Amino acid sequence: MKLVFIGSSLAIVWCMRMHRTVKRSYDEQLDTFRHYFLAAGCLLLALIVHEKFTFQEIFWAFSIYLEAVAILPQLVLLQRSGNVDNLTGQYVFFLGAYRALYILNWIYRYFTEQHFSRWIACVSGLVQTALYADFFYYYFISWKNNSKLQLPA
Repeated sequence: MKLVFIGSSLAIVWCMRMHRTVKRSYDEQLDTFRHYFLAAGCLLLALIVHEKFTFQEIFWAFSIYLEAVAILPQLVLLQRSGNVDNLTGQYVFFLGAYRALYILNWIYRYFTEQHFSRWIACVSGLVQTALYADFFYYYFISWKNNSKLQLPA
């Protein structure tokens, strides 16, 4: 399963970088989010807030924190452009729905497992789901009105 995930991720990156139709849809003027500050902040947070001070734990915490905020550049880009095409809107919606359903998994595990204590993952997942809340609202409104998804610019 990991190989399928890595392979599909590489295929998506290849399409974004090399496929003529997809590459033309990229607007460099709108994409000004400084993602390196986001990554640096996640690394600093992982060095400060972790379960154990080991190499593996710090990088695990870093990956969890980075996953929680990795959607921010996409959401900012979508908000700056205003209009969201159907495929992109559904992709972002299902990414957020995946994380929201993960919360149900944590609730279930909390009540059924004796020593469920992945609090870093739980808090980061809640933060990530909260970041999607605004997008979910506008997605639902456009679905309800059967109109094109538009985010406020």
